[in-house]
Amino acid sequence: MPATATVPRPSRPRSWWGWGLADAHPDDAECLALGALLPGTLARPLPLPRIADLAIGRPGAEPPSSLAHLVTADPEERAAHAMGKAYRDVIRALRGRPGRIPDLVARPTGDREVADLLDWAGEHAVAVVPFGGGSSVVGGVEYRGDAHRAVLSLDLTAMDRVREVDTTGRSALIQAGALGPVLEGQLRPHGLTLRHFPQSFEFSTLGGWLATRAGGHYATGRTHIDDFVQSLRVVTPAGTGTSWRLPASGAGPSPDRLFLGSEGALGVITEAWMRLQERPRFKASASVAFGDFRRALDAVRAIAQSDLAPANCRLLDPGEALFSGASHDGSTVLVLGFESATARVDDRLETALDLARAHGGRGEAPTGGRGAGADAAVGAWRSAFLRMPYLRDGLARMGAVVDTFETAATWDRVPALIEAVRTEVGAAALKATGHRATVNCRLTHVYPDGAAPYFTVAVAGRPGDEVRIWDDIKAAATGVLHRHRATITHHHAVGRDHRPAYDRQRPEPFALALRAAKNSLDPHHILNPGVLVD
Repeated sequence: MPATATVPRPSRPRSWWGWGLADAHPDDAECLALGALLPGTLARPLPLPRIADLAIGRPGAEPPSSLAHLVTADPEERAAHAMGKAYRDVIRALRGRPGRIPDLVARPTGDREVADLLDWAGEHAVAVVPFGGGSSVVGGVEYRGDAHRAVLSLDLTAMDRVREVDTTGRSALIQAGALGPVLEGQLRPHGLTLRHFPQSFEFSTLGGWLATRAGGHYATGRTHIDDFVQSLRVVTPAGTGTSWRLPASGAGPSPDRLFLGSEGALGVITEAWMRLQERPRFKASASVAFGDFRRALDAVRAIAQSDLAPANCRLLDPGEALFSGASHDGSTVLVLGFESATARVDDRLETALDLARAHGGRGEAPTGGRGAGADAAVGAWRSAFLRMPYLRDGLARMGAVVDTFETAATWDRVPALIEAVRTEVGAAALKATGHRATVNCRLTHVYPDGAAPYFTVAVAGRPGDEVRIWDDIKAAATGVLHRHRATITHHHAVGRDHRPAYDRQRPEPFALALRAAKNSLDPHHILNPGVLVD
């Protein structure tokens, strides 16, 4: 059936230089309080950057009159589309060095306009960088280099409709520019949900999730956006194609797999049929404390290898638990959560708690699906999870170097990998700054055969040298991951920041095939140059 829900629109302005909403950033007093947690930070926070202080020149290209109504050269729009939201981007904005600012920003409203913009760009050597919510933390939405006459940021957020809902098959045809809340707002009247909630949910789009193979909030089961795809429609410089909408198929290599994770380098995903679920009605959660991190890892593996399928199975090491407020006694904390649209989940939660207790965990049986202690720890973690990117930006204003990176490895490698990251990345940060770093770890996703560790690194930097220090820490982390055969990214994508490690991780025959696909689909090499392939 055609979707009829009203599209909810964001009402509060986005920050052009940092994460999320402009009015949600820490004020100067909170920045100072954050800086006090890291000895060696600045005495006062860096001032908020102003677009008026940026050197934004005249556009290097002008669209034809037939496309002019879709395109703007407004300085504020161009600045807001210049970078993603990585620490590296934030500190460059704070220091007034944002890099190459796009010449133009386009907002097409349909496939034909996307194709026309790509045709014009190909004829005039204009690089095209597809842009959804701009939440990339790996350099995925910026242009680096000077090989093109001009740069066009292709913003798809005007294409944000749920166009059709199939309630019988629980699926929907959704335009790629729909932000998370916009998408869910249109599905809610049908009692359905995509159930994909990355940390960037408010500020990222379906197309961005698909193009980066994003991971959602849920820890087991369908954790990546790949699992929800029925069909994709993609506009490329070589033509437009739509895969068949099917529940499953064994007909050769999947066309959808070519474009999932392609990061705008092969084509522009404009819409997709997505598998949906009924909205959950039954929920239960609890927290479990451990005195030993290694035993906590064993407990999580036991739960992941059971058939319980928790929605949340987030393990926080002592530093992460302390920072989030989930624990103040040096414990490792496991946050467990279950949900269902059809049946109560209390028994599944209790079974998971029994597995955790068998490995030394301390967790009280929740009352009515929830206990007061569980509520406190789970609620503290959830609040910290949503607030974390804003706190990172506050620390950046204090001159701190703060970054996160994630990976995945098989269970036999996970313990040694985590220990190596703590030791070697901490040593690299100390060498680069002269200050001791905080290196925390949590498991965000767990599988029967492995897990996805997620690391946070924070250290006082040196004024004006933050990007170089970030580069040194990133290089150390990348070396550890490669040596332990852990992926360079579990869900943050490749972008430009992870290219060297991605080149080492992928098999060479696959690299040959990827380059051939790029040459065939994008013969003028205008689509997101530098991402995935040269």
